[in-house]
Amino acid sequence: MYEFLIKTYTIVLPVILSYIVWLLQEQKKKAKQDAIVRDERIKKEREMREANSKGTMLLLRVKLIEYHEKYMKRGSIPTYAYDNFNEMYDAYHALGGNGMVTKMKNEIELLHLQSKEGS
Repeated sequence: MYEFLIKTYTIVLPVILSYIVWLLQEQKKKAKQDAIVRDERIKKEREMREANSKGTMLLLRVKLIEYHEKYMKRGSIPTYAYDNFNEMYDAYHALGGNGMVTKMKNEIELLHLQSKEGS
């Protein structure tokens, strides 16, 4: 009986250990595949956010240019439009925009100060 248990033990133990090793290897493969899928999803989401940010920035720039042209031609800017311009500029700047729009903002600032003094 004792020999039977020892023989059974020597046969069953390697099988069980092999199965455990196989399970661990499969788990490791799945974790790698999941990581690859996750990294691809994160990359696509990042690209989508960047595209959305760039599109938003471009739309803001167009609207800021329109405001600038409109109110510079008029020679004055109403307070609500001035506030809108500043809020759009802040959002545009937060998205990374700068350059020519900053120059336009400075011109709008002067226009707003002049129109306030004229009132």
